[in-house]
Amino acid sequence: MAQADASGGNLTEMNSIADFEAVASPNGYVSICGFGSLLSERSARSTFPDLKNFRVAQLHGFRRVFAHVAPIFFERGIANAETGEISSLSVESCEGEFLIVTVFEIKIEEVPSFLKREEEFRFLAVYPEGLDGIPFSNQAVLCARYSDEEYFQIRCQGSTIIF
Repeated sequence: MAQADASGGNLTEMNSIADFEAVASPNGYVSICGFGSLLSERSARSTFPDLKNFRVAQLHGFRRVFAHVAPIFFERGIANAETGEISSLSVESCEGEFLIVTVFEIKIEEVPSFLKREEEFRFLAVYPEGLDGIPFSNQAVLCARYSDEEYFQIRCQGSTIIF
């Protein structure tokens, strides 16, 4: 499924392992863009201890937003429903904006762990660039926001039990 980006172009939405394989490097690694907890190499290594090439980059056409509730916040005791501290950081397309992100590579075999860690997100194939403005040669995976309705229809496939 394609989603329009901020410039009117299309972003490829990734919904299966085959989609991730399509953006993998010839040596079987997938690049991941981090914008929240994955800005921390320590956090990234907590899920992907063997990640490689952790570096800072930029991504044009996106902005950070607090847009959804992450179940893991409740599971780990981070959320506080009484004070409303339950929202998770996400990103959305936005013309004229850019993000500082991290980019790192994981083995294609680690994609299921990535999907589990980031289950509430839409996965998009994007082209980050170095801080020097030179675009990366391979696409990277970005976790972007779903609206509640999109999440319900796409990820939960209309199931109120999953939702």
